[in-house]
Amino acid sequence: MTLTTSNHLLLTPVEARVLGTLMEKARTVPDSYPLSLNSLVLGCNQKSSRDPLMELSEADVANALSSLKSRNLVRENSGSRVTRFEHNTQRGIGVPEQSAVLLGVLMLRGPQTVAELRLNTERWYKFADISSVEGFLEELQNRTDEKGGTLVVKLTRAPGAREQRWAHLLCGPIDETQLNLGAGGRSAEGATGTLVRLEQLEAEVAQLREVVLKLCAELGVSPPGQV
Repeated sequence: MTLTTSNHLLLTPVEARVLGTLMEKARTVPDSYPLSLNSLVLGCNQKSSRDPLMELSEADVANALSSLKSRNLVRENSGSRVTRFEHNTQRGIGVPEQSAVLLGVLMLRGPQTVAELRLNTERWYKFADISSVEGFLEELQNRTDEKGGTLVVKLTRAPGAREQRWAHLLCGPIDETQLNLGAGGRSAEGATGTLVRLEQLEAEVAQLREVVLKLCAELGVSPPGQV
């Protein structure tokens, strides 16, 4: 199957982050939506629910907004003192609500399994079951050129993985070799970080034990666990 996405929809990674962030905040913090430029920058750069992490400047985000507005994917709301921005993804891309939600989460969190997508979209939209998520992904994968082309792809199973992941194609074709290398690097970093935290905890426990033993000796009582 040829994987093609309309040039109208091809985004840069920064544009995808900006669009995904607007989509997320519309669902999760509706009272603060539409977003000001400053709030949008903070949302793009947050450390949770983002893969990869980014450090975007206001200029980076402003340039991305300008490009997205020209393609009718973002609208500017100037009804208040501060200019605010809102997404127009569903209409701009031409997909149902459920498909837009899946694309938004994929833009923010990177490739995910069907089960991960159902969990990570919980605050955006409650899918009935995993089969429902898979059905909308397959629709996005099988979109005809007349409708704008394929928007997601099911990746080959990564080494050691139990399930295949899905990725969006809004930024162009996926280099699975680099993707798997990146995933392996993150796994190694995660394992190293866990070992470091365990060593720190063990050191803290040893220090606390010394303090407890010293206090017990000064008070003339038996240490905990000893008769």
